[in-house]
Amino acid sequence: MDDQNKNMILAAALSFAVIAIWSIFFYQPPVRKPQPPAQTQAPARTEAPARTEAPAVESPAALPPEPVKDRAEVLAQSKRIGIDTPRLFGTISLKGGRIDDLSLKDYRVSLEPDSENVVLFSPSGTKEPYFAAFGWLATNRNPDLATPDPNTTRWRVEDGGKLTPQNPVTLVWDNGAGLTFRRKIEVDDNYLFTVTQSVTNATGAEVTLFPDGFITRLGTPKTIGFFILHEGAVGAADGVSEEFTYHGGFRTTGMDEFDPDPAEGGQVRKIEVEDNGWLGFTDKYWASAVFPPSGQKFTALYKYIARPDRPEYRTEMRRPAVTIPAGQTASVTSHLFAGAKEVSTLEHYRDTLGIDRFDYMVDWGWFYFLTRPIFKVLHWLYLQIGNMGFAIILLTFIIKALLFPLAYKSYVSMSKMKKLQPEMQKIKERAGDDRTKLQQEMMALYKKEKVNPASGCLPILLQIPIFFSLYKVIFVTLELRQAPFIGWIRDLSAPDPTSILNLFGLLPWDAPGPGSALHIFSIGFFPILMGITMWMQQKLNPAPADPTQKMIFAWMPWVFMFMLGRFASGLVIYWCANNILTFIQQYTIMRLQGVDVDFFGNVRRSFRRKKKKDA
Repeated sequence: MDDQNKNMILAAALSFAVIAIWSIFFYQPPVRKPQPPAQTQAPARTEAPARTEAPAVESPAALPPEPVKDRAEVLAQSKRIGIDTPRLFGTISLKGGRIDDLSLKDYRVSLEPDSENVVLFSPSGTKEPYFAAFGWLATNRNPDLATPDPNTTRWRVEDGGKLTPQNPVTLVWDNGAGLTFRRKIEVDDNYLFTVTQSVTNATGAEVTLFPDGFITRLGTPKTIGFFILHEGAVGAADGVSEEFTYHGGFRTTGMDEFDPDPAEGGQVRKIEVEDNGWLGFTDKYWASAVFPPSGQKFTALYKYIARPDRPEYRTEMRRPAVTIPAGQTASVTSHLFAGAKEVSTLEHYRDTLGIDRFDYMVDWGWFYFLTRPIFKVLHWLYLQIGNMGFAIILLTFIIKALLFPLAYKSYVSMSKMKKLQPEMQKIKERAGDDRTKLQQEMMALYKKEKVNPASGCLPILLQIPIFFSLYKVIFVTLELRQAPFIGWIRDLSAPDPTSILNLFGLLPWDAPGPGSALHIFSIGFFPILMGITMWMQQKLNPAPADPTQKMIFAWMPWVFMFMLGRFASGLVIYWCANNILTFIQQYTIMRLQGVDVDFFGNVRRSFRRKKKKDA
């Protein structure tokens, strides 16, 4: 039993160490290698002959610095069109035709009844500007041609009033030199905007323009800063995921993957997308992205602009050049996603629009082959019973059932090892200090009795990636946000709010909050239950004879209790349920194998030793 305990401890410790070290120091999401120079790339498609031309400017001009004002005050200062859908509300600014004011109807900042709705987009001039805009870029052949950009004024409403799923809105702008630009904006019942830009050419000569759409964030957004979650720019290009964090500019494994941008004093990375892609920004639960219809090529640009007041981060979709003959009209269609990262909604857009890897806005991580199936099962269980906490408990039952064959072999092996304890003790006495002889006789005994001392490690090794994946699911998926369980657990993605320091609310004072020196000791009911159930598992076997192992096993439940005490309560509930089921499985199987499981005796002996030591 000592060897088995040692193997279990080493297996668990090494596995956790490997996961932590790999995640922190080595893992990076798949990224595309730097593009070759433009002259070596494949020629443009025939439908975009002006691909050989270049835009007169690399990107729309950076926004001028503006004093920071109250959001309501900024919104009141400009002419706007209302947005009202089943899931969104906000406005569109007639300056630049920007979609710069969006809030989510279904989500609030906190659980308080008077909590405000989550704000996604905010206009320039506010504390955290974040918006989408579309326009056209002139070519280097006619650089002085006036085209609409995010700062263009004099847009007017041609058709429609408030933007709703049933009522699209059309904006129109005349450049005064023979070109009329229209922008038809449609929105669905969820989070998808469809923007159709058209140009009518009355100049008497052929005109070539580059359609453009982008999302901008001013200032470096606040992030959780936890390695398990990506927050920053995100996208996909022809089946390859792209992820860039905020770090004084965009960053992947190194800034060498970005090129200097002398025009803007920052950095830019260009990716030529031939067939399928999208790009935008992701927060923990919310995201935005621009993309063309599937099958259309575009240039994806991830830009960092060093402004004098605050940095600007931009993800830009540059479309192939469009040539408009004199007297004719040309149009292009683009999409904008702006909303909550609901897995089912993202998958719906992925499938119906043919946008590859669109559901990878959710950071499934490098255990994606486990995290996604676990989420699917968990979400299905939730839809059946209507309570995410009970869904987690049922998921625990399913996982334990799937691992039961291995657990059975493990516990049978442990039972045999327990029966061999008298014989193993005799071997130790005969071998004395001769470690070689001890190992040889032990191996001969294992072979004779057909016992594998390492078999007890396998269920633990399999539990570790499952536990890590479930932690990932609970931490990153929106479906767990503010999901209630029972009683005081109103948010399974947050720690257990109760505390032993005020007897779980029975005493008339609040528990110490974050920042308090006592906060680490403010452990809730479920973390304590987890520690107790882990301690109960240990008491199915006598304490190890080795003093070091004995000390490790004695402290392990309580160390884990404090380590996981501030984790999401959903994860702690899973661990509690898993401990209880493991206890029942192990106790039952060992009794069926004829092992005398002296649980209560082991408990009493542990307290006697403590009393004797204290005396």
